[in-house]
Amino acid sequence: MALYFTSLNSGSNANCYYAGTLEEGILIDAGLSCRETEKRMKLSNLPMENVKAVFISHEHTDLIYGLAGLAKKYHLPVYITHTTLNAIPFPIDSSLVRSFTHGKPVVIGNISITGFRKSHDAGDPHSFLVSAFGVNLGVITDIGHACKTVIRYFQQCHAAFLEANYCEDMLANGDYPYYLKRRISGDNGHLSNAQALELFCNYRSPQLRLLILSHLSRNNNRPELVESMFQPHAGTTQIVVASRYEASPVFSIEPMPIAVSLSYKKKKLPDERQLSLF
Repeated sequence: MALYFTSLNSGSNANCYYAGTLEEGILIDAGLSCRETEKRMKLSNLPMENVKAVFISHEHTDLIYGLAGLAKKYHLPVYITHTTLNAIPFPIDSSLVRSFTHGKPVVIGNISITGFRKSHDAGDPHSFLVSAFGVNLGVITDIGHACKTVIRYFQQCHAAFLEANYCEDMLANGDYPYYLKRRISGDNGHLSNAQALELFCNYRSPQLRLLILSHLSRNNNRPELVESMFQPHAGTTQIVVASRYEASPVFSIEPMPIAVSLSYKKKKLPDERQLSLF
């Protein structure tokens, strides 16, 4: 029994994450086109038929671009707040719309998905904690700062997608207009490398086995830069940087009664990175 997960894409161009068991799974956000989502799921050896629902964090285009096509083709329930639904610029079949509430889990098979509010410049933005078999995965991106709610859920994570959007120096010295620099670095914008590192160092659980740094800016960050910042502080946590151009490997975490070292193990899914807890 394990929780499987991957980033199908992570960045301001498109965001889409998969999490689930061998029998069922969910997508968090749908920023890729339907065709590209299908392609990357297939390359990851993840059947689209396993996807039972889509959860939408907020209404920005990089999170909803492929939503209408995916929902229609696969008749997927779309879990979305009322405010976010009203802000989406295209219709969703009302028979597919489901609501969720801050802090209240939605159960799909063996998976529990809890949405929680965060600070971002959207109508009703949420991040998510995905749980199965006692394993907790956080999907915590598009946040301006780590508020108390974000910290509380991050502390529960055995693995997490965590935003590290920009290098403060690169943003300050880059050619973005002043208003955009203020928007990105503000409390309702995005999390910098330094802010993400502070959250990781001060609030991670001893059981955090994997941190996937996500939503990196193309113009104001570099994967090797953010990885070099985190690695000296990694300890027992594996550090990975998600790509804005391709899917990550499929990771899995399963609870184990005895602590073991991290290993790279092929099981039922190709290129699967197996981590063990406890």
